[in-house]
Amino acid sequence: MPMKIIAIANQKGGVGKTTTSVNLGACLAERGVRVVLLDLDPQANSTSALGFTPGEHPSIYQRLLGGGDVSNLVMRTKYENLFLIPCDMDLAGCEIEMAREDDHLVRLKRLLTPFKANFPADYMLIDCPPSLGVLMTSALAAADELIVPLQCEYFGLEGLSKIVGVHQQIRDSGANSEVVLEGIVMTMADSRTNLSSMVINDVRQYFPQVTYQTVIPRNIRLGEAPSYGQTIIDYAPTCSGAIAYRALAEEFLQRHAEAPEDSISRRDHSVSQPL
Repeated sequence: MPMKIIAIANQKGGVGKTTTSVNLGACLAERGVRVVLLDLDPQANSTSALGFTPGEHPSIYQRLLGGGDVSNLVMRTKYENLFLIPCDMDLAGCEIEMAREDDHLVRLKRLLTPFKANFPADYMLIDCPPSLGVLMTSALAAADELIVPLQCEYFGLEGLSKIVGVHQQIRDSGANSEVVLEGIVMTMADSRTNLSSMVINDVRQYFPQVTYQTVIPRNIRLGEAPSYGQTIIDYAPTCSGAIAYRALAEEFLQRHAEAPEDSISRRDHSVSQPL
């Protein structure tokens, strides 16, 4: 089977999007699943979190403007089954340049279609920028599925309605009518506060089929690990953050072992409910 492309997106910054992209990818790789992480955020945090210096290697920037083969951008990481397509700051300018072109919404999709069919990996995770701009919408147009990391706070609920709306717009526009909301991952949960529990319960009420049971706790080790160019399973393999992301990887694999028609049908039904 060709790889499945999963956009990890939320237009709100600081919700654990890059943390989820990097650590979910590493935990899947640890289980023998081959994962390509595409860093599509001009801040290049996924690139540096995996021990690479942004700008030292060719990024997706050149391909988005000039086309070409994406496979020769792939870098091997220190994890046997985890690969990276790096990013650099130039990608911020690329968003402006792409917006002038009529095909900006499907350009990434055209690049990734042959890569998806030919590169020997199971999943691509796209770390999207925290915006509703061209790069994030391009990722949704190229993806098979969307995962939304959602911080356990009130404003996170407002942001969720926006990203779900954009997801539906991409489907309705014809750019990618097949992309499904695969999951919502609750992040930065603080067990000491009632607010976290309230937000989690509200999201599970409105999106019962897509919200992951695994909840990522607020954990200082998760914030420290990227500064050492490490994932959480290397930096603090027994901390609560590492345990949670390993559990998330297990739940992710269980979901994708289901019959695709059944799981997609349930998820499509669940996102039709208003937030």
